[in-house]
Amino acid sequence: MTMAKHETEIQADGRVPTIRIVREFDAPPELVFRAHVDPELYAQWIGPHSVTTRITRWDARAGGAWAFANDRDGEEIAAFHGSFHDVRPDERIVWTFTYDGEPDGVALETLTLEALEGGRTRLQVLSVVQDFETRDGMLASGMNTGLTEGYAKLDELLAKEA
Repeated sequence: MTMAKHETEIQADGRVPTIRIVREFDAPPELVFRAHVDPELYAQWIGPHSVTTRITRWDARAGGAWAFANDRDGEEIAAFHGSFHDVRPDERIVWTFTYDGEPDGVALETLTLEALEGGRTRLQVLSVVQDFETRDGMLASGMNTGLTEGYAKLDELLAKEA
């Protein structure tokens, strides 16, 4: 297990039920974007080290749908699904994100990629949910571990892809 090169900021707004995630990567936007829309790449980095990801549906275009499951020791422990609403190469992805165990807890997520000097990228994710209870449940679910470890795996993948 390697340490992340960059901090993952997770911010909860006190006024509206949102979560903002900010993370920088030492790779250009086109590689970070591809790692989010190519199912083979996405499966390699999403989630904590303790799980493997199995893509069950993936159509990364406006109007397309996606689904994946997390397995641990050969057993499915969680599954997620959603729809792609906007896919702008190297710039932006808007999708819904639903944990199958909480089907009413749909998040609308906007991922924005910003090119930085030196071929680097700042990824910002804004996740909007229906209420504070849903948002607080997401924060308490261990999402910080999944994000931090997943983004560390993404750092390694991007270094290989560069």
